[in-house]
Amino acid sequence: MNTKFDELLEFPCRFPFKIIGHADEQLPDRVVAVIQAHAPGDYQPSVRPSSKGNYHSVTVNITATSKEQLESLYTELGAIEGVVRVL
Repeated sequence: MNTKFDELLEFPCRFPFKIIGHADEQLPDRVVAVIQAHAPGDYQPSVRPSSKGNYHSVTVNITATSKEQLESLYTELGAIEGVVRVL
């Protein structure tokens, strides 16, 4: 992954991740576990169901420290079972 995070952001900075996946009560725990591996902290994810309840949106704000950290998180969050999109 070759992003321009290092050109657009000044590290460290607050960075929101929004993960959209199939409705599963374990999704927030899986998301936080991946984030903890790269940015340890005390996270309280915000979860919102879709209008029909088929999907959940999980939002977590982290303190990003580098371009490489963000790229790794995008890759690993996208690999979680049931995840449809990472924004």
